[in-house]
Amino acid sequence: MKAVLALVVIYVGTFLVAIQGASQNSVQAAPQKNSASQSATPQGAAIDPDKEADIRSLMELVGARDMVQDGVNNSTEQYREKLTATVPNNEQGQAFVNAFVDAYQKKLDVDQITSQLVAVYDKHFTEDEIKSLLQFYGSPLGQKVASEMPKITREIQLQSRTAGAKAAKEALQALKEENPAVGQSARLGLGQRRPQQRGSAQQAQQAQSQPDPQQP
Repeated sequence: MKAVLALVVIYVGTFLVAIQGASQNSVQAAPQKNSASQSATPQGAAIDPDKEADIRSLMELVGARDMVQDGVNNSTEQYREKLTATVPNNEQGQAFVNAFVDAYQKKLDVDQITSQLVAVYDKHFTEDEIKSLLQFYGSPLGQKVASEMPKITREIQLQSRTAGAKAAKEALQALKEENPAVGQSARLGLGQRRPQQRGSAQQAQQAQSQPDPQQP
């Protein structure tokens, strides 16, 4: 879910940047309203039906469901990588990981998450802003933004993940050199499989099957 929420935050931020220039003139030309009419729906209050309909239209224009699905796919691969690093490197271990992935995806209802985003849009945007977003994303440029943003988001995530892993490894290596006594066994577990786990399990089974020499 963290990956899904991260994508939502990135997308909302992109909305603000994308429409800043496109809607600035219309906002300046619009008559000034009081602060109550410009604010989003108060917390706990029901969403205005017309605004909800506009939000759902906007979500369809920007491909919100595809965005959520992309976030689920991304988090699935992250969990797969982390789990693979902790199970035996054999067919049983791979079957365990595959079973987890299947169960994880079944428990995540993409349509339900997408519907819950209505409240997120309602919280962050007023009715007038939603209408401005509809106008922008109904334009050719808006459609291109909606089409390209998932690709841009994936590229940003990949570059950030690669740079983060590199920085973490370099930082750990430097600390291990400065404090060898403390850091010699430190590991980041960045997708690395436990190479000795399978052998250790076999040794444990052998040890259990051998008699204790101290017993008569």
